[in-house]
Amino acid sequence: MRTILHSDLNNFYASVETLKNPELKDVPLAVCGSVEDRHGIVLAKNQLAKSFGVKTGEVLWEAKKKCKNLVTVLADHPSYAKISKEVKKIYERFTDVIEPFGIDECWLDVTTSVKNFGTGEEIAEKIRKAVKKEIGITVSIGVSFNKVFAKLGSDLKKPDAITVINPQNYKEKIWDLPAEELLYVGKATKNKLNGIGVHTIGEIANCDEKILVNLLGVWGSTLYHYARGEDDSPVLARREEEGAKSIGNSLTDYKDLVSFEEVKTLLLLLSESVASRLRESGLGRANTVKISVTDNQLKTYTKQTKLLHPTSSALDIANTAYKLFQSLYNWQNPVRGAGVSVSDFTFGMEQLSFDTDAEKENKKDRLDTAVDGIRAKYGNASVQRARILQDKKLAGMDIKGEKGSLRGDFFQDK
Repeated sequence: MRTILHSDLNNFYASVETLKNPELKDVPLAVCGSVEDRHGIVLAKNQLAKSFGVKTGEVLWEAKKKCKNLVTVLADHPSYAKISKEVKKIYERFTDVIEPFGIDECWLDVTTSVKNFGTGEEIAEKIRKAVKKEIGITVSIGVSFNKVFAKLGSDLKKPDAITVINPQNYKEKIWDLPAEELLYVGKATKNKLNGIGVHTIGEIANCDEKILVNLLGVWGSTLYHYARGEDDSPVLARREEEGAKSIGNSLTDYKDLVSFEEVKTLLLLLSESVASRLRESGLGRANTVKISVTDNQLKTYTKQTKLLHPTSSALDIANTAYKLFQSLYNWQNPVRGAGVSVSDFTFGMEQLSFDTDAEKENKKDRLDTAVDGIRAKYGNASVQRARILQDKKLAGMDIKGEKGSLRGDFFQDK
């Protein structure tokens, strides 16, 4: 049986801001996008702000209405990326099988580490103490026999806590939880489940699998097995010795795609995921977009191009991906899968050319920040493009990381 940890840094952005400015420790604090802009969004908050009802994803004026003494700071993504790397160095003392899930969360496979460092719970406790003492922030860790339950464990008790979910106690600990607590159940999926009388994780586990498949497609079967503890997905180790060289997502579909419109929808979904994770990573903007296309004979084609201007916008990435696909693929065979990645990062503001509309770019950035905030609050499926919503197979997908056959890759160039 495997031993998997899921580590979640508590109130990460706000905790890092407190490290930088200790005087913020005892005040209600919100980390925001455009603080000066009236459309600024709360990206993160500390426990004090949370006690006033301040929520991630709400606009700044709403937060200040709830908490008049709220202190706001502009998000400092490079600092968050730096602290994230320092924490991962602590993880590496116990295992080299580490899979990032955003900037503040990681899965760790410590199955082979227990003979040297003790049980999974003991390893988690050592990590918890080290992060608190050496970095100065707190972490919640779930310990389990699979990735899904480990993630659930880290969410169950916060902050600065360890939760163990094992084969003996998982029904007692998680089956009474709301269905949306299960990893990757977004708002759309929750509503569909509630519509057939399924409200808890236990009810998913005890539902007829065929009913879930009819309701949600192949993803219904995946949720059924997740709820029953039957998740054998591996922790995907990723090298980050010198920082990420590229960020990408790929999807292998369960059926052939036979038209450009179908592929265009898929590329948009992947571009949304890549752009969101790029903005979260603190790496800046990308100068290069690359796509890969796999046909139904499992032959893969790739092509990349330089952008005219660095970007972190999903639409910019998607539009470039569309053009690459059209110039690359001749439709000799149907498409079975595709991938989108970005690389060659630039941090900070680039020199604008005469044909660049700076105000338009600023508005696009503010919109992206607002959408990020809403998705952080309500789930990644809460705000989606109309094109994606028209595809019932993709509409309920929570695209931040990996879901079903959608795999989020955060990888190093060799």
